[in-house]
Amino acid sequence: MKFSRAILKEAFVPVAAVIAILMLVIPIPPWLLDFFLLINIGLSIAVLVSTMFINQVLELSVFPSLLLLTTLFRLALEVTATRLILLEGNPGSVIQTFGRMVVGDNVVVGIIIFIILIVIQFMVITRGAERVSEVAARFTLDAMPGKQMAVDAELNSGMIREAEAKQRRADIEREADFYGAMDGASKFVRGDAIAGIIIVLINIVGGLIIGLSERHLAIGVALNTYTILTIGEGITTQIPALLLSTATGILVTRSGATGTLNDDVLSQLTQLPRVLYIVAIVLFLLALLGIPPFVPMVLGAGVFYLGWRIEQRQKVQKALEARRQSQEAENLNKRPEAVMQLIGFDTVELEVGVGLVPLVGGQAGQDLRDRIVALRRQITTELGLVIPPVRVRDSLDLSLNQYRIRVRGASIAVAEVRPDRFLAMGGQDLGIESAILTKDPVFGLPAYWIREDSRDRAELAGATVIDAGSILVTHLAEVIRSHAYEILGREDVKKLLDHVKLTHPVVVAELVPDLLTLGEVQRVLANLLREKISIRDMPTILEALADRARTTRDPDLLTEAVRQQLSRHITEPLIKQGFLHAVVLSPRIEQAMKDAMETTDTGTYLNLDPKVAQDVVGALNTQLKQMPAGLPKVVITSPFVRLYFKRLTERLFKDLSVLSYAEIQSDVGIKTMGVVEI
Repeated sequence: MKFSRAILKEAFVPVAAVIAILMLVIPIPPWLLDFFLLINIGLSIAVLVSTMFINQVLELSVFPSLLLLTTLFRLALEVTATRLILLEGNPGSVIQTFGRMVVGDNVVVGIIIFIILIVIQFMVITRGAERVSEVAARFTLDAMPGKQMAVDAELNSGMIREAEAKQRRADIEREADFYGAMDGASKFVRGDAIAGIIIVLINIVGGLIIGLSERHLAIGVALNTYTILTIGEGITTQIPALLLSTATGILVTRSGATGTLNDDVLSQLTQLPRVLYIVAIVLFLLALLGIPPFVPMVLGAGVFYLGWRIEQRQKVQKALEARRQSQEAENLNKRPEAVMQLIGFDTVELEVGVGLVPLVGGQAGQDLRDRIVALRRQITTELGLVIPPVRVRDSLDLSLNQYRIRVRGASIAVAEVRPDRFLAMGGQDLGIESAILTKDPVFGLPAYWIREDSRDRAELAGATVIDAGSILVTHLAEVIRSHAYEILGREDVKKLLDHVKLTHPVVVAELVPDLLTLGEVQRVLANLLREKISIRDMPTILEALADRARTTRDPDLLTEAVRQQLSRHITEPLIKQGFLHAVVLSPRIEQAMKDAMETTDTGTYLNLDPKVAQDVVGALNTQLKQMPAGLPKVVITSPFVRLYFKRLTERLFKDLSVLSYAEIQSDVGIKTMGVVEI
């Protein structure tokens, strides 16, 4: 029993399609035609009602295929009915009943009613549904890339999970496929209406010929008989067609619906009581135009009462909502943990003044928000650190066009841009009278604010021209890169280790927690990020830590060991023209630094005489200025003093790379550009 039921369930639609095709060529008795006609009407009603009760169009994604099958079934019924009308003059009781009911005693009236029905379906509903299908398909396909980018943006910002993102992408593709299919399926409805008109004409003319030539009926009797049967057949098949046309129109016009048709109609038509008051007044005025007053007065009173009830209910709901919000706020303030919510902050924040709100908010700011999402992905690829979502908000503490970047609640950078102008950098003298001299907010270089109509002129003068949004994104990128070591926390390290454990479980199990704590690993990674060294190669970093952690747990010494393992990653971006161009420290300076080392319980630090430190920094500055423009600023030291020389100079030379000889592979050529000595 279960087996036969499963077969019937799987084969129902294919068998029904085959039966519809066979009906085109195989005669069937009138009683079976009655059965199929009633099934056709019932199926059309079911489809129409289904379109009214679905919440989203994808809940009835099978509709285009269903429309094709029902059209084929209906055409098969029309062919079968035509065969019975012309051959036997007896197409069954259903067609005869509909024919007598519509025509009555007047054939002309029946023909007029049938023509009106065809016009309603063909000229109004079918044509409108076809046009809506075309427009919906086009706009859905045009909006598809934007919707997919929005899903990617929400996924990257952590608002949704990967599984939900996959489901939403699949829904977007299904929606595009659905409207594309509906664009073609709507042609079935129009073609069916045209076929119905042609079949009716054929039935009347053919029946008249057969009645006169073969059955020898009087012309009046033949015309009356075959017209009644033909109109009955046309009405019987066109009513389901009209129902499906209406269902098609309802479905394609509910592209943005989130509830059932009944809920949407009632909620939207009755949400404004003043509309009902106007309708009631119009109905009252109609009673003064000579129309029997009872009906418009009763309807007007009913509509007015409905509007009054809705208005009272809305007032009560607003009062309850206000009371609920007040109660929730009061309860929230009474909770002991409510105070803790006040001390939280986002890891990275971008605050803007009121004048920059249009640049970051609303639809106009979507491009900037998308660029911030892309920036986070880019930095993650560069540094191996997952950058958390950047919170963008306005701040009344800032002036009109100011912005501020915070990292862990601390203000890192404050600058000002002009959203109505472009920033031109690199040109010496632009020769633009309206240009306003300023400084690049990111790097502090001389620049000009210019109007949009001067952009081409500035570019011809050799300047690099960028808009205000690009300045914000670039500045944000520089802040994140230079403060990545502050962004990295223990939770981030735990997630990184869990990710590495999927592919390298042995090294993770060996290192944490047996050799190093999570905090010690975090300090090593932070040291690397502080010098803008990528931590993407986590397996190599962890293996280096596991090797050295057996002899020391000092994060600084561990960092130096890791740097030696990452030597190629460190030196590769510094090599230009096939060589590593660098200045070196003199042995005298290195010996002075070694003598100034002091070791305490908290670690080793450099206690260099301030005068000596000043002389070293001055000598370094002299050598770096003599290096050709375009080359990275690199200093090479012995391994023992590398870290301490970096800390001595990092405040004044932010882009200076300090390497030790142990970090340079033997196959890397070195060109000494000078010696730092005092």
